[in-house]
Formats: sequence, structure tokens, C-alpha cells
Amino acid sequence: MFFDTETFAPTEDALLYERETHRIRVSVQPSYLDDQSDPEGDRYVWSYTVTIENKGKEPVQLLSRYWNIMDGMGRVQEVRGAGVVGAQPTIAPGECFQYTSGCPLETASGTMSGHYQMMSASGRSFEAEIPAFLLESPYEHRQIH
Repeated sequence: MFFDTETFAPTEDALLYERETHRIRVSVQPSYLDDQSDPEGDRYVWSYTVTIENKGKEPVQLLSRYWNIMDGMGRVQEVRGAGVVGAQPTIAPGECFQYTSGCPLETASGTMSGHYQMMSASGRSFEAEIPAFLLESPYEHRQIH
């Protein structure tokens, strides 16, 4: 049986968004980067740290990623590619893989969501969902509905 749960937990600086599918827990913590942003030039930049935890009983490999990025005007950008940050990590049971990446937008807020294409050691292909999360700046606050 596979579980699909989603939770939001406050942390010191920002929200931590979590989702578990197929015994893979994906946690995301976004952070607005004021020092890399230029609001007067319509450039807003965020980093996001992703932790992927294998709660299953066999190793899994992250093969590819899909991101759906929506800015504050409703414009959508889709990003697909092999692995994450140049890697296609294999994650053993009970282990985690963590990375940090970034996202620039032309608006003061947005949202991101997506999934990872995974392969189990036994050859089963599946998607691990990435929870939808907010990209918020001090210039605008939004809500996920």
C-alpha cells in the first residue's frame, strides 16, 4: 500500500512543505534571496532546499525531474530534465538526499510543484510528488488554494 500525505510545518525562517508518495518523502524549504533580487527591475529570486527521504525497503534512483513554476501573473513555465543539480542519486532505505537550487521570477510571488521520476532497485518506475510550495517575497504574500 502506498501513502500520499502532505503537511506544512513552520520553521525558523520559512515554511517546510512535505509530501510522501510511494514511501518517498519530499520536503521543500523555500527562501527569498533579497541580496540577489532587484524589485525595481522585476527580478525576484528564491532558493529552495529539497530533502528526499527513502522510507521504503529497497534503494531507489532519481532519474529525472519535472517542475511546474507559476508566477504571480499566472504565467506557467515547465522544466524537465535528467536528475537534479547534475546528479541522479541512488537513495538507500532510511537515507536522504538533499540539494539546494534556485528560481528567478519577474513577479514578487509564485508557486512551484512537480515530481521526480524514480526507479526502484527491482525495476519499478514511479513518480515521487513534490509538494506545491509558495515563493513569497516581502513585497507580496499569496496563498495556495
